[in-house]
Amino acid sequence: MKKLFILLFLVQYSFIFAQKDCEFTTNVTDSLGTYKSTKEYIMHERFFGGSEKSLFFSLINNGEFPSLKVQLIQKNSDFIPVTCFDESSKVFVQLENGKIITLLGANQSDCGDSVVVENKNCRILTGYFLFMKDTFEELKNSPISILRIKYGTETTDYIIKEELISEIDKINYQPSHYFIDYLKCVE
Repeated sequence: MKKLFILLFLVQYSFIFAQKDCEFTTNVTDSLGTYKSTKEYIMHERFFGGSEKSLFFSLINNGEFPSLKVQLIQKNSDFIPVTCFDESSKVFVQLENGKIITLLGANQSDCGDSVVVENKNCRILTGYFLFMKDTFEELKNSPISILRIKYGTETTDYIIKEELISEIDKINYQPSHYFIDYLKCVE
């Protein structure tokens, strides 16, 4: 009986400390309301030759609607074609349980910013997407397998890994569990 009690205590203890903490880059409450934004999280990276492409997610709650900030950063020594978000842009999240969740673009029109850094062309594209209320439970209970982002003129699929050791910051990420670990931060 004593061993069973110890085992149950250890299992419960491991669940408590296995949950991810919410790290916010912005957490403000004032007379206008509350605004929270989680730290950017690497969802996908691709390095090939002189070309780099990274996809970051961040969760936002402005007091009314939780939303997803998607940021695509591309670097290349050659010209980078323009990719835009527009009013028809969407993010489709395919979960491992087979369900597909759609996040709608938040009335935006953005083709990103282009800069030159260390003799490389860089393009930074940022878009905001809204969750449907009835999708939270699905996102919190099943890992992500594929992301499909519908840009203004093209659609791109991203295979989401269970574990990703970033070439940028050498940190170990679990992008497939992003919503499971962090959606609670903006509910």
